[in-house]
Amino acid sequence: MTVKSTELVRTVFSKGEYPPPLRREIAFAGRSNVGKSSLLNSLFGRKLAKTSSTPGKTRSINFYGVNREIYFVDLPGYGYAKASMSEREKWKKLIIDYFESREELSLVVVLVDIRHPLQPADIQMLEWVTYYTIPFILVLTKADKLSRNQQIIAEKSIKDELASLGVYPPVFVVSAVKKQGIEELLIALL
Repeated sequence: MTVKSTELVRTVFSKGEYPPPLRREIAFAGRSNVGKSSLLNSLFGRKLAKTSSTPGKTRSINFYGVNREIYFVDLPGYGYAKASMSEREKWKKLIIDYFESREELSLVVVLVDIRHPLQPADIQMLEWVTYYTIPFILVLTKADKLSRNQQIIAEKSIKDELASLGVYPPVFVVSAVKKQGIEELLIALL
């Protein structure tokens, strides 16, 4: 299956404002500035998700209809230090409500910057998806910032961290800039 059509269906700022369900939903979660919007645009094959050099711009849950049968759901970026505590708490409650209320949620794509070890906020997200028994995959973004050899070393290091947490998700290494790994990821998602 390929991406034939995409559209922003709904932007949600409050619990319960979700659109009517489609066949299934794939949520994208990651720290602020991990490249979530850039990855989504690469998967869509066009610029639809708003990108910014300023972290913490996604403050809502954005539902993108793909081929009119799947939602790609862009969750608010977590771990953004400059957001107020109340703002971060609101995002957390919104994400938890989404996880608890959407039966069509079939997969969470957890994005991690390949240049850094897992951060406490990444580990918390992994604990959430494990707690809610939602299948997930890990996508290591910004691979273009490292040489191929550095990518291999970083991927192994992160896989070792995951193993120490007792989780063994499929791991994809991608670059939205150079389109590395995008086709393989799309095949896994669709």
